Amino acid sequence: MAKHQTPLLDQLESGPWPSFVSDIKRESDARHTNEKGVEYQIPEDVCDDLLGVLELSFKDGTTHWKHGGIVGVFGYGGGVIGRYCDQPEMFPGVAHFHTMRVNQPAGKYYTSEYLRQLCDLWDFRGSGLTNMHGSTGDIVFLGTRTEQLEEIFYELTHNLDQDLGGSGSNLRTPACCLGESRCEWSCYNTQELSYHLTQEYQDELHRPAFPYKFKFKFDGCPNGCVASIARADMSFIGTWADDIKIDQEAVQAYIGGEIAPNGGAHADRDWGKFDIQKEVIDLCPTECMWMEDGKLKINDRECTRCMHCINVMPRALRIGDDRGLSILVGAKAPILDGAQLSSMLVPFIKAEEPYDEIKEVIENIWDWWMEEGKNRERLGELIKRQGFQKLLQSTGIKALAQHVQEPRHNPYIYWHEEEVPGGWDRDINEFRKHHQR
Repeated sequence: MAKHQTPLLDQLESGPWPSFVSDIKRESDARHTNEKGVEYQIPEDVCDDLLGVLELSFKDGTTHWKHGGIVGVFGYGGGVIGRYCDQPEMFPGVAHFHTMRVNQPAGKYYTSEYLRQLCDLWDFRGSGLTNMHGSTGDIVFLGTRTEQLEEIFYELTHNLDQDLGGSGSNLRTPACCLGESRCEWSCYNTQELSYHLTQEYQDELHRPAFPYKFKFKFDGCPNGCVASIARADMSFIGTWADDIKIDQEAVQAYIGGEIAPNGGAHADRDWGKFDIQKEVIDLCPTECMWMEDGKLKINDRECTRCMHCINVMPRALRIGDDRGLSILVGAKAPILDGAQLSSMLVPFIKAEEPYDEIKEVIENIWDWWMEEGKNRERLGELIKRQGFQKLLQSTGIKALAQHVQEPRHNPYIYWHEEEVPGGWDRDINEFRKHHQR
């Protein structure tokens, strides 16, 4: 029997898609029947009261969660998101409802035994509700009380060999795609780089010292399965420096209908005969492809590695052999200044241990951002405020054509004095002599 009437939430179960409301109700029933015989360390009506406070929020048109204040585990400034209900008398089960972020394994690989251990821990000391995974990438434990935080942390670190993730103004938990473990297009080992930087920057993960949050995300190829270009302050996107490999026989097999395009993903739909001109060549963003004497040609110097042609004809086109990654910076969701996509910083760099070149770029950026960034200002907002040229100066990276987002509006070139041989005086004198002649 439900503790609270929730007619508004019940509507969310009426559509064709699975509903989180159904999940919470199912967990509520499990806690009340308690077939496992668990001695719960927080109130068993936590899920009922969670539904009740959400229903009240829908009715009132405002949240009934208040700021969690300073709550966490000893020695860590991140990993725990404090949450208290502002109606504790009405909903005692969620008077405390703290969320814990747990650092997910690279590529999100688990054993079933490990998942059971996580769930058993959270059934015992939390609400039993999890989010696998949050948009940050973490395992998310939803809802526990303050007195349980240290107990959960001890169990995670001592018995499950697992650490908390990032929260607050720090390095957030790095996230990566499956990379070379599963994907034929991966241009570098995303899992290894993600794990390496997670270990390298533990202080930045757990002890907030940044102006605001900072995210690493690792895409093995330009298909971008973790959407790093839209969500990460620093995106590591796999790419290659040589030419796309072409199997001309396979190209003809696609044209002749012997091989289904798109890996056969739409084989159940009759879209007619495959047209390489319309479906591949005309859709190339840089128009670098054409057919000549029955063969597919690519001007690789103009190719931007968008992967469209490779995705459509994977048997005919393959990524190159000189592989590495591009580093892009500045993506974010709308916080202060609207959504932004990443901007290219390093067009190509090898991803090889110990990754010293990559770490040098990271730390130069952090030095500049921590010195110049305002409170709650993401890296992309600082770049927009001070200009990309400032970023290049702070990282020591020379300007390249790939750094130009659009032609400049002001046609005059500004030179720093140290960039003019002999200084400004010599340059002005030369100008005067030329003008007098």
